[in-house]
Amino acid sequence: MYLVSCSLKAKHAARKLVRKKRTAMQNTSNFIMQPVGFYIVALVSMPYSNVYVMFLTVLYVITVMCNVFLMAIIFYDHRLHVPKFMAVGSLALVDLVLSTSLVPGMIKTYIVLDNFVPFNLCLVQMYTYYNFISLEGLSLCILSYDRFIAICFPLRQKSINTNTRMAYIICAVWFFNSVKSLYGPSSIPTLSFCGSLKVNSYFCDYAPVLRLSCSDTTPQWNFATTSTTLFNAVPMIFIFLTYMGILIAVFRMKNNQSRYKALATCSEHLILVALFFIPIFVIFNLGFFGIVINPDVRTVCLSLSSLLPPCVNPILYSLKTKEIRSRIYSLLIQRQSVHPLNNKH
Repeated sequence: MYLVSCSLKAKHAARKLVRKKRTAMQNTSNFIMQPVGFYIVALVSMPYSNVYVMFLTVLYVITVMCNVFLMAIIFYDHRLHVPKFMAVGSLALVDLVLSTSLVPGMIKTYIVLDNFVPFNLCLVQMYTYYNFISLEGLSLCILSYDRFIAICFPLRQKSINTNTRMAYIICAVWFFNSVKSLYGPSSIPTLSFCGSLKVNSYFCDYAPVLRLSCSDTTPQWNFATTSTTLFNAVPMIFIFLTYMGILIAVFRMKNNQSRYKALATCSEHLILVALFFIPIFVIFNLGFFGIVINPDVRTVCLSLSSLLPPCVNPILYSLKTKEIRSRIYSLLIQRQSVHPLNNKH
């Protein structure tokens, strides 16, 4: 009986303490259950930040034009309806959405000088960015899988890696990643904010928004840490293992010309992997070991890592891939043959 009464008193005291905290927070003018929006304040100390954003804008224009062109060629040319170019088309779509989730907002913030982002739009940008930045790494994994099958199992390639199987893989990756990415943004409306609403990032970033909350954000930080670790580790390990298998298969080839051809088909993919993963890997590990990085340096590295691969990807696959080059050449020949007929009329 004594233990029960003590337990009831402890519970009553805990509830009383919680009510006092809530009352104190409600009486604080800076306490907001859900703010109207946030203010983006990164690159404030960086000289000529508007010039840098203009450079990213040029990259964005090239990205949109090249990726739309690449997707159009793959869509209209039935000869390119094979697993490899299904994966390339999926990556081009990811590149297009990823860059669109960042650059228009940066133009609004740093060129138009309007750094306010409404709350709901912040959540949309947060979800879109983290969904498609993860899909970027997973799409590179799909391409490495395609190269692995093509080089290690050349005689069984068409039976192992069919169009149907590749479509299932791409759809499964998109669905799983889209569902996984919902937790972060959907948890933000459950938080309360107090004090500053200035987000120290170049977009409505998840971690800087969490730092503004005065609620208990332990579950969100645990999710962010786990998700970031898996996002960095799993794709990199998978790509490393596939290329170890590719190298073993290549060095077993007796013909030097076959070796060169096999390695050449992987070069553009390795360039994209390096451009995408190296900056993220370096920044993440420096932060993990407690090394302080200048916020502007971090912003520049991460923004380039997010926007350079989408720009370089279609150029590499257009110029270095024989099938794409031949299709572009045939389109130019057709256009030249049509113009003389129009001139005669």
